[in-house]
Amino acid sequence: MSTAKTRGARASDARRALGAEGEARAAAHLVARGYRILARNVRAGRVEIDLVAARGALVAFVEVKTRRSRVAGLPEEAVDFRKRERLAHGAAAWLAEQRSRWARVRFDVVACERDAGGGWSIRHLENAFDAGE
Repeated sequence: MSTAKTRGARASDARRALGAEGEARAAAHLVARGYRILARNVRAGRVEIDLVAARGALVAFVEVKTRRSRVAGLPEEAVDFRKRERLAHGAAAWLAEQRSRWARVRFDVVACERDAGGGWSIRHLENAFDAGE
């Protein structure tokens, strides 16, 4: 493999590892706030949903965005119209597969930022968007 390809593969692996760590931290953050994690990285309707969390009669479909810096903007800004539309489609498919009925459905974003010192900042944006947005 060429040097450029090797660097690209390492960068891709590093991004994947950062994303996986962000998702693990997001799940722990939600659990600490009384949510149960029903699913992680579940596929429904050909869409991957990062986290499905429940608290009481509420089910939240959670998109996790993790960043190392704000060069490309805030993590939550990456959840654009197209991503929101896909998440809503996946949520509808997931709900159709379940036997349980939920009184409330919500779409959340958890923004995870890792600083240069290795610390983490986690923001949970509840009801970040409606399915029709």
